[in-house]
Amino acid sequence: TEHTVMVAQALIESGGDEAHFARDFAWRLKGWLLALPAGVGMATGRAIIKLWLLFPPTWSGVKSAGNGPAMRAAVLGVAFGDDPDKLLSLNRLSACITHRDDRAEHGALTVAIAAHLSATAKVPVSAEQFLQIMSKRLPPQSATLASIVAVVQSLKQGEPAAAFVARLGSKNGVSGYMLHTLPAVLHVWLRH
Repeated sequence: TEHTVMVAQALIESGGDEAHFARDFAWRLKGWLLALPAGVGMATGRAIIKLWLLFPPTWSGVKSAGNGPAMRAAVLGVAFGDDPDKLLSLNRLSACITHRDDRAEHGALTVAIAAHLSATAKVPVSAEQFLQIMSKRLPPQSATLASIVAVVQSLKQGEPAAAFVARLGSKNGVSGYMLHTLPAVLHVWLRH
């Protein structure tokens, strides 16, 4: 939630200008870490330390497929869901400040688009419709797209969320790995 608020503040401050957004969000992350927050993911913490060591926001991210970028992406989708190019650019910046991995970036984009659809669709989006939308927005070889396909297949079979999550390898709860978190969230969202 704190990261979502910081992204929203950076969007307001920057007016959507990408370079200004990246600088502003990076400064907010640095201040957030100084406040000694209760929970900091390993990749996020390492990336913010790199920001403090004067790495630019475009080079501070670490190789990680953690779910941090997805946890702050919904506000991007609500604000820029009608502008796919701007959404893609801002999502990439928001993700790469802390996480340099396609799975993190693609997962965050998926959450942003889901949030946009939730905020604007007149009727709930079906699993098949969501898969069609994301098939146009993600590369065909994307692991994120493969996970969305798995969600849709699971929903068609009527598989309960707990069984689906356990089948993904999260028998003791959903981890912070993007390809565990995102499918679990999509499964519940698309079912309900």
